[in-house]
Amino acid sequence: MTGSGPVLRAEAVSRTFRTPAGDVHAVRGVTLEAHSGELVVVRGPSGSGKTTLLNLLGGLDVPTDGTVRLAGTDTGAASEADLLALRRDTVGFVFQSFGLLGVLTALENVEVPLRVRRLAASERSARASEALRLVGLGDHGEQRPDELSGGQQQRVAIARALAADPAVLIADEPTGQLDSRTGEAVMELVVGLVHERGLAAVIATHDAAVVARADRVVTLHDGALLRAV
Repeated sequence: MTGSGPVLRAEAVSRTFRTPAGDVHAVRGVTLEAHSGELVVVRGPSGSGKTTLLNLLGGLDVPTDGTVRLAGTDTGAASEADLLALRRDTVGFVFQSFGLLGVLTALENVEVPLRVRRLAASERSARASEALRLVGLGDHGEQRPDELSGGQQQRVAIARALAADPAVLIADEPTGQLDSRTGEAVMELVVGLVHERGLAAVIATHDAAVVARADRVVTLHDGALLRAV
């Protein structure tokens, strides 16, 4: 780990959803942090609160109770505009479903968050090309998602997450749709990038191979933290 403190910290965080059938306590009193260059894995059965916790950590949602500090900013106290800017400038997201736009090439998909930041076309192209090179797809920029394998599509999604040079990487079951060999290759890539680029990464997964590569593991059950390794 590098740096003097965590890039990301959740302290006694809870998230309750109100439904017609009653309150659903998706996350209960979780305290968790991630430092630069550290890969933290969140594991637990389906319905344990992993995705809700990731949404809180990445600023996609705010806690009912407790505090999330993302790059020093209290997400619960931030305005919607400030939260949007924080996510845009600080966090890279990778999802199980890849989330690529089928009408765009791999290069154009990677450029999407850079367009949101209103970067010049030349800088967008240079950053996107470099991100694809980092994930081993430097020669595939003109291919569309349906012309790529599942592993290649996930690599494009990782490149898109990295293109804006985030401080934090949030990934939800990134190997969930991949076979074991491809998933292992993708995680080898992610682990290397986390350590080389000094990312604070939090990954939710069921994959034992991903758990084995973590710097630290936390386990959720019914929204509560059971133990840390």
